[in-house]
Amino acid sequence: MKKVFGRILIVIPAIALQVFWYYLVLDGLDLIMRGHLSDLISSLFSILAILFVLNLISKRDESSYKLLWVIVILSMPILGSILYAFLGNKHTGKGLKAKIQQSSDFFSVEDYAMEKDLSPELKALDLRLGQSFQHIARTTGFPVLKNGTSRYYPFGEDMFADMCEDLKSAEKFIYVEYFIIQRGKFWDKLTDLLSEKAAAGVDVRVIYDDLGSIATYSVADIHDLAQKGIKCIAFNPLLFLSTKLNNRDHRKIMVIDGRIAYSGGVNLADEYINEKKLFGRWKDIGFRITGDAVGSYTYMFAEFWNAFSKEKIDKEEISSGAQPQAPDADNGFILPYYDSPMRNEHTSNVLYTELLSLATDFVWFYTPYLMLGDALFDAMIRAAERGVDVRIIMPGIPDKKMVYRLSRSYYPDLLKAGVRIYEYTPGFVHAKAVIVDDKVACIGTVNLDYRSLFLHFECNSVFYKADIIPALKEDYLATLKECRERTLDNFSCGTVHRFIDSVLRILAPLL
Repeated sequence: MKKVFGRILIVIPAIALQVFWYYLVLDGLDLIMRGHLSDLISSLFSILAILFVLNLISKRDESSYKLLWVIVILSMPILGSILYAFLGNKHTGKGLKAKIQQSSDFFSVEDYAMEKDLSPELKALDLRLGQSFQHIARTTGFPVLKNGTSRYYPFGEDMFADMCEDLKSAEKFIYVEYFIIQRGKFWDKLTDLLSEKAAAGVDVRVIYDDLGSIATYSVADIHDLAQKGIKCIAFNPLLFLSTKLNNRDHRKIMVIDGRIAYSGGVNLADEYINEKKLFGRWKDIGFRITGDAVGSYTYMFAEFWNAFSKEKIDKEEISSGAQPQAPDADNGFILPYYDSPMRNEHTSNVLYTELLSLATDFVWFYTPYLMLGDALFDAMIRAAERGVDVRIIMPGIPDKKMVYRLSRSYYPDLLKAGVRIYEYTPGFVHAKAVIVDDKVACIGTVNLDYRSLFLHFECNSVFYKADIIPALKEDYLATLKECRERTLDNFSCGTVHRFIDSVLRILAPLL
């Protein structure tokens, strides 16, 4: 609370000054127009509302997302148009997109992708899945690669131990990027190791999301890291009312010397390693990779760092790390990528929809939240109805009760179609993964909700016939034993509850 209060003391005056400036401008215009400014504003916003609605209708986008904004804009033309301009229009983050694109002045991800991409090789083995992988590579700019080593972690505390050991071996650089950073056993231990490495001449850089860590990390903490030789920046700082505030960095990345990368759902806070009990046992997963794919995570980090820092990372620094060696044995393929709300296509939403349509045996999901767009929702139902074993593991103890209630509103239709839904009884599931037909698995930061699928920056790795897939499957089956299966018999709600759920479903894109 102390950090939140401190941020309020900084942000509220800035926002108040911004609002006051708007007031002065409007007050001056009203004097010029002799008191008719309100009539003009009402007319202009009515026209703007119509234009926004026409634009929404013509867009190739999720119908539920469009429906929400049509209702909001038409029912409240002035407020609705302002909200849409700030929160709903996906082109409002052009300034943010421009900052990220400026990274190409220091290195070219496109050159890296063209040099490394093995999409044709994968297509030769599996044409249909290879086509999907190649499409993702083209739309995200990151290549399909041979998978080196890949290690799966069924809990955050397992990954924490290996992270600490790998950090001790760093010689060139360490890149750390997380949505949430919070002081405690996890982050304090990592900070000690990062400080030692910085003192030894290793280039240590940290990115955290300013809104995600608003209650847990602050400018004072950045200053503390700087005193230890660690460079640290906040992604998309929350300082003024801005159209890009809704686009958050939800990625989780750690890169060591360009030879080891970590990712998954685990943030740098103690509940993620079960040192703090908030909602029962915290079930989260992650992975460690070596090989060419580490380069993709290195470039991901460097793009965002250069967008917000004056101390740029150039191609020479990226290439200064250890060069990845070819894997000793065939371990399948991997495609690491990140989602961006600045792109026209929502990569993970398209990918999961396609995987459901291609599956013949099973599709199993881990997700903490379930707020689906129409395309993905229908894909789950169609897959289950044609006999595919579709399963979803959800939390048994929620972290956000309204979101949990909204997630459960999707249960009846899914259960009727034959989707099997399980709730993890020991606590909260924060894992994000999908495994398909023993051939494909995705592990990363993508929740099955609107924010992850449409609004946030996320990172994900798609594995094809890699040894991490049976490890994920084994963990999934073990987790099922600690879950309660929900059925239509043990899940029911009355008319009032269904009405509330219907309202919440309309509001899902805002939650």
